Amino acid sequence: MSDFISNFWSVYITAITLGGIVACAILLWVTSRKKVAASADNTTGHVWDEDLREMNNPLPLWWVGLFIITIVFSLGYLYVYPGLGASPGSQGWTSKGQYAEEVAQANEALKPLYAQFDDQTPEQLAKNTKAMAIGERLFMNNCSQCHGSDARGSKGFPNLADGDWLYGGAPDKIKETLNLGRMGVMPPMAAAVGSPDDVKNVAHYVLSLSGSPHDSLRASLGKAKFGACAACHGNDGKGNQTMGAPNLTDKIWLHGWGEETIIAMINNGKTNQMPVQKDRLTDAQIHVLTAYVWGLSNK
Repeated sequence: MSDFISNFWSVYITAITLGGIVACAILLWVTSRKKVAASADNTTGHVWDEDLREMNNPLPLWWVGLFIITIVFSLGYLYVYPGLGASPGSQGWTSKGQYAEEVAQANEALKPLYAQFDDQTPEQLAKNTKAMAIGERLFMNNCSQCHGSDARGSKGFPNLADGDWLYGGAPDKIKETLNLGRMGVMPPMAAAVGSPDDVKNVAHYVLSLSGSPHDSLRASLGKAKFGACAACHGNDGKGNQTMGAPNLTDKIWLHGWGEETIIAMINNGKTNQMPVQKDRLTDAQIHVLTAYVWGLSNK
């Protein structure tokens, strides 16, 4: 790990960069002074394709000048911009800084557009055609990569259009999720449940809660062992939105269903993260996006 926090790589890159520029300058100087013995007809003696002869003429001055300009420009560029290892350059420019500046300018220009929605609740905005068109663009640019363009999610990514919410689907909860993100953790529970056979029994009991195909005998044996899971999912298996624990009775399976899938979940646990959006979107944008997401399941 020390290799990545020492200044070795910075020095290494700097040496290679400057070495390449200096080598080009030396090569240009050496070739300009070296004279190739020419024959009486001013050729080097090299012939290709029977009659294509290499003449012994020096490089045109304009061509040499371009090489020199390139070398001078590269040194000036490395002085102004970062390019020599960890050196920030005289201007302190970074791509991240430029991006942040451009985003800030765009947000400032868009303030009047979003200002018209400030005094409306998400429920009211959900009926506003203009606001929903903007919300859809925000969703496509920031959320559809995980939840899909239709917001119906996929395995491991929640469906936002079905009314089933891990942390609650009220506008304030949706806004909280967008602002702060979520970190859902299902710990490995095999040790708390018991033997592998007990784990299998619990899996069938979980399947029985939603009326999914299951072994009724194993389900009856697993009911008592489900107590290890009830702290989060509740004794009735209907989950706990305060903790983000899923409802196990509604046939909505975020990570897939079936005996093998549930056994793997009990044995290995699962961690899911919804990234923080407040660092990427303004309060006004999150307000409109909240209304759009809420409206998906509240037509």
